[in-house]
Amino acid sequence: MLDTLKQPIVKLIAAYESEKSERERLAKELEAASVQNETYKKQIIELERQIDNLKLSEAFKGTAGNGTEAKKKVNALLKEIDKCIKLIEG
Repeated sequence: MLDTLKQPIVKLIAAYESEKSERERLAKELEAASVQNETYKKQIIELERQIDNLKLSEAFKGTAGNGTEAKKKVNALLKEIDKCIKLIEG
């Protein structure tokens, strides 16, 4: 009778250990993915900043006689900065 109870308990413990190991592996994988995600987010922000700088640079180059496009770009950037300041202030 004791053997009939022992076998399912041993199987249950083995299944528990297996699931625990899998959970730990998945937690590590999730942490690594989160770190990679943050790295990609920072990279995207940096690339967007570079794109904005290039667009602004091109706007100034392309409008030697007419500053209208450059003014639009500068105003758009100033509005974006104002939005950021408002978000920071809460």
